[in-house]
Amino acid sequence: MKNPHWFNELIEAFLINKTGEQMKDFLYGILTPKEIDQLSTRLQIVRMLKKGIPQQKISEYLKVGVATVTRGSRELRNQRFQNI
Repeated sequence: MKNPHWFNELIEAFLINKTGEQMKDFLYGILTPKEIDQLSTRLQIVRMLKKGIPQQKISEYLKVGVATVTRGSRELRNQRFQNI
């Protein structure tokens, strides 16, 4: 991480958005379409992992590398994504 202060400012910017429309506007403004797709896919990876779907099936279904799915699995083991 280049600058922890910038990361904290990013978190605050996310939290300011109170409605879906505000968040959509923020995300479209700050991210490229490719980045939006990547984030959306990563969320689906986490949700599928939490449902117990095997990593290989997730990889095939979402057309992502197994390493990408494995990263999500590792973060789940680290107790991340409690609210998803």
